[in-house]
Amino acid sequence: MAISRDIPRAWIRPATVMGERLKHGANDRIAFVYVAVGTVLGFVAQLPVLVRRSREPDPVLDAAIVEEAGDARILAVPADLAQAKFEAMVSGALLGWIFLMPLILYAVAMVSHWIARLVGGKGTALRARIALFWSFLVITPGLLLAGLTTGFVGPGPAANAVGIVTICAFIWVWVNSIYVAERPE
Repeated sequence: MAISRDIPRAWIRPATVMGERLKHGANDRIAFVYVAVGTVLGFVAQLPVLVRRSREPDPVLDAAIVEEAGDARILAVPADLAQAKFEAMVSGALLGWIFLMPLILYAVAMVSHWIARLVGGKGTALRARIALFWSFLVITPGLLLAGLTTGFVGPGPAANAVGIVTICAFIWVWVNSIYVAERPE
């Protein structure tokens, strides 16, 4: 089944879609693809926000970049301060989304599996990982919309509404997916 077709279906019927996904077999390669694609899209969703923030005055960050530019060890510093701020923020976002977020998601999946076991879950840690990673991948359209809204409109009621809907959708999809994943096979 095509992931692009299952993502919108999972917003409405997450348990059904998770059941179909698990019927095709659970393996770590699938879980890794879900988390890799989800975190890359999460990073991409941050780019409009970072462009907006790099163009806003930030005395602390501006001073740090100017101070670093004066360091003789720096080989190439962009002439434009906004460009330098953008590059610094993209580096941080890249580290956070591509390298740290998968580790955090793996830890959350393991803890959620342990909690499910305490309340009678019969699934495996792999199935719990797939449930969490799939849920994260499913809400990436919401993350992309939140990034665009915050980047173009700015912080405010519209960005807050998109963020709340995305968080609620994640909880909805994850609770239903973990329920299916922790049932006996």
